[in-house]
Amino acid sequence: MTTMLQSILLWLLYLSSFYAFIPSLISRLFGFRVFRRGKSEAHYALTFDDGPDPIYTPRLLELLRKYNVKATFFVVGEHAASHPELIRRMHEEGHLIGIHNYIHKTNWLMRPRTVRDQIHRTGQIIQEITGEKTCYYRPPWGIMNLFDFFSKKDRKIVLWSAMFEDWKCSVGAEQLKKRMLNKLKGGEVMLLHDRGTTLGADAHAPEQMLEALEAVLQEAKRRGLESVRVDTLMNGSEITESSSVVSKREVETRLKLKLWKRAVVALWLGWEKLFHWVYHLRAASPKDPMLHFRSRVYHGARVEMEHGYVMQNGDPIIELHFDNQTLFELGVTSRSTMHLAIRMIRTMEQQLPDLAQVVATDPELRSAKALYGVSMINRGPEKFGFTVQELAPGPFSLASKLYLRLLLSVIHPAGQKRLKQRTDQLVPKMIVMPVEELLKRYGQHHTIASGVTEQAEDDSFVIENEVLTEQN
Repeated sequence: MTTMLQSILLWLLYLSSFYAFIPSLISRLFGFRVFRRGKSEAHYALTFDDGPDPIYTPRLLELLRKYNVKATFFVVGEHAASHPELIRRMHEEGHLIGIHNYIHKTNWLMRPRTVRDQIHRTGQIIQEITGEKTCYYRPPWGIMNLFDFFSKKDRKIVLWSAMFEDWKCSVGAEQLKKRMLNKLKGGEVMLLHDRGTTLGADAHAPEQMLEALEAVLQEAKRRGLESVRVDTLMNGSEITESSSVVSKREVETRLKLKLWKRAVVALWLGWEKLFHWVYHLRAASPKDPMLHFRSRVYHGARVEMEHGYVMQNGDPIIELHFDNQTLFELGVTSRSTMHLAIRMIRTMEQQLPDLAQVVATDPELRSAKALYGVSMINRGPEKFGFTVQELAPGPFSLASKLYLRLLLSVIHPAGQKRLKQRTDQLVPKMIVMPVEELLKRYGQHHTIASGVTEQAEDDSFVIENEVLTEQN
């Protein structure tokens, strides 16, 4: 009997993971079927959950009107039915209204039909009050199940890029303000709450949220940032670079991967996050985390670099890690390999001076012998001062090659085709640069903009070994 009970419990765990945990993991890590962040540099989105509330929502609407900004409200159906005048006011004042279920209950604990009824019932209430349908939906606590995962494509699921624990009175208005200001930048989708009556929330927490929000709105105005509705942020997410433009629809088309590939990528990104946490990786530019690094001891064969520098076994080094998701996004939003090369150059022009500044002010990093990394991006780096060398034959070289090729076949929409076309060039290599050279080149925030960018436009500078191939 005990064995049978254990088996039943185990199967229940498997089924619940498949029904709820895995869909939430994939959507959170890789943004599958959800919107979490925009691309605008001048606009961000304020979103408010759990309302409307008869005390705090009117005050919030007054505050938004005072600063002439728009927001998105994900309302709970039973609260909307009790306070139709607030829903009507939100609509009349130009805010976007979305669905947050009829009752604030996690989708993990409801059958698909129950979830569907919750969404439909709340949508009907909103339509009866405003005269308009809404297709925007945020599941309570952002927790999704398989029903949400494969719901109709006309339902737009909106999560967030930043939340601040504003439902806790213990956070305090000052700390909440600091957290919000740290995330105040273009493209952010901020999660806040205009009601404190849900499970785990403090009833008076919206009071401190309103206090912190006014300070944030003042600072946003000073910076030239504007809060807009989520649909505005979504529809305005066109990526422009030089004369090339990739529309949001085209990006979405390029990003369509099979479900199993999405799952693999989500697990891979989860592993990458774990790796960063375990080894305490730091970002060279926290605001634009393309280049990550850590300090460690080099183990390997002697490496000769330019200008007589040598790296050998036992030397302290700075190990570099490129943000693969950022590289992937750069690839799918570039019109051509040339366009991609120029965008990567501009990114590295920012990252290397930032890294040099960090190294110069950190005694441990300053004592390192060299920067070290392994990458398939091995044609462009020498333009920045790196030496590119073959990896020594052995288990590490073989494992690196298999690992990176597997990732390419999974994360890139044309990965298998890419592998077949240019197999001989997809070889991971070592890139190294003396720390002294880094400080010499970039220590005073010098750039290489004009020379290297011009070279990128020349046929002699084509990133032939780039993982992310030309899309056209």
